[in-house]
Amino acid sequence: MRAVSSIFSNRPYNAVMPGGRPKTRKGTEFGERLSEMRQNAGLTQTQLAEKIGVSQKVITYWERESVGLKADQLIAVADALKISVDSLLGRKTNKPKGGPVGKTRQIFEQVSTLPRRQQDRIAGVVEALLDQAEKT
Repeated sequence: MRAVSSIFSNRPYNAVMPGGRPKTRKGTEFGERLSEMRQNAGLTQTQLAEKIGVSQKVITYWERESVGLKADQLIAVADALKISVDSLLGRKTNKPKGGPVGKTRQIFEQVSTLPRRQQDRIAGVVEALLDQAEKT
């Protein structure tokens, strides 16, 4: 018994169980999604809790029980995880995004990563071409 005691005496509880206490039952769909998205964001329950101003126990509760979060809580969680509220809720949106489609969209997405000065030059060229096309 002494050997086991000496192994764990210098470690905090969570060092023995780094993943926390194992689940005894399957969580809710929302809880499973929240847990997965939190882990994908590289956050522990404690880190997420600190970001949104609640305790770690609250995050555990949300991930394990059927809960009804308030709108401001959903927004805070989504912002902390850098995801949309729709994805947090498991909603798949089929709404097309505004703007160009296909190859043109890909080109403008690439342009949006360039420095502002280069973006302005490209926008000027595109505007000139559009003006020219309208005149013909």
